[in-house]
Amino acid sequence: MKSESLFRIPGYARLWGSILLSNLGAQLTMIVLPLTAVVVLHASPTQMGLLGAMELLPFVVLSLPAGVYLDRIRKLPVYISGELLMAAMLVSVPIAWTLDMLSMGWLYVVGIGAGVVYTVAGSASQIVLTQLVGRDQLVKAHAQNAIASSTAEVIGPGIAGLLIKLLGGPLTLLVDCFLVLCSALMLKGLRIQEKLTPPEHTHFWGQLQAGLAFVRSQPVLIHSALVVGAWQFFAQMAMSIQVIYAVRELGMSEEHLSVSYVALGAGSIAVGMVGPRLSKTIGPGPALLLGIGLTGLGWLQLALFKDQIPAVVGFALMLMGFAAGATLLFINFLAIRQSVTPSPMLGRMTTTMRWLILLPAGPGALLGGWLGEHTTMVTPILLAGVGALLTAGVGLAVTRLRHLQVLPQAPDA
Repeated sequence: MKSESLFRIPGYARLWGSILLSNLGAQLTMIVLPLTAVVVLHASPTQMGLLGAMELLPFVVLSLPAGVYLDRIRKLPVYISGELLMAAMLVSVPIAWTLDMLSMGWLYVVGIGAGVVYTVAGSASQIVLTQLVGRDQLVKAHAQNAIASSTAEVIGPGIAGLLIKLLGGPLTLLVDCFLVLCSALMLKGLRIQEKLTPPEHTHFWGQLQAGLAFVRSQPVLIHSALVVGAWQFFAQMAMSIQVIYAVRELGMSEEHLSVSYVALGAGSIAVGMVGPRLSKTIGPGPALLLGIGLTGLGWLQLALFKDQIPAVVGFALMLMGFAAGATLLFINFLAIRQSVTPSPMLGRMTTTMRWLILLPAGPGALLGGWLGEHTTMVTPILLAGVGALLTAGVGLAVTRLRHLQVLPQAPDA
């Protein structure tokens, strides 16, 4: 079945449109929020690392209990509520800035709120996709959704640059809020036929332990969590510092920084189009590891050739490598974990896996900020590149992922 046939599935076009709008808003947030911290609030590298860690904290605290509750309730209302909460978080920033109340503490609170949405509603959104398209279409669906994300990555930075020039950073988030609200409105039109399965245990802790036990019983889940968790440590190390590095070390203006983010879309679109075929050719496990290696190459070229390549070009190449690698990584990672899991366990598996892979992310962000302030700002980026390549190599050498040529099947698939 061709990937275009996904749009014949009732509701998929609406979901895809919602993902496009939400990701367009996310592009504005990704550029404007750290720029606000760096340019308006004059944040230090350590403060930028702490901001990244605050966004990840809810994953550590809430992931496991959220999984239990998601398996008890309908997921689509949770998904929609998350979009509405995100809009409220975003609109608070320009309001605080207008009232001269904006501070790094305020941004930390916004970061925590965004993390709550990503933890709970983000997990619900992945399950909604599985319910809508079925397991056999997951790689194609994730790749098609990556094209929506990539489209946002192509047009979002240009819009962000224009809005920053016209409105300034904080007020640009009002447009972001509007896009997220439109995304929620599109989701309200979805019709998901969801049959809730009575839980095996009535006790909360019993259900939580059942979810953990299921993940432990699946070697492919454990191995993929270890590999992707290690990658997250290095990725957050680089991502926590890259905006402040671009502005203060490379001397990039806000407009040039925004334009360079177009490269994210180019990398994602390329992989979104060839990713399913590549995964089918070499297998989802090796494709996942290849994606990790591509991100490492992107960070390394920025760190090693910063004096030989114009700043905008080098930063754009880094973003392109990151986007291509991360897209290839996650379309396969998400498909692997969803395909191996029976429906009654999807919520607990999803949140358990997100918890496992993001446990190392917070320390990575904090370490990146600390290294950027106490050594040089290029050090975290260099270490991230080396670490990602080592992670891909070790994963290829010792994990089951190298032998994973086809998606596993859950008992109820």
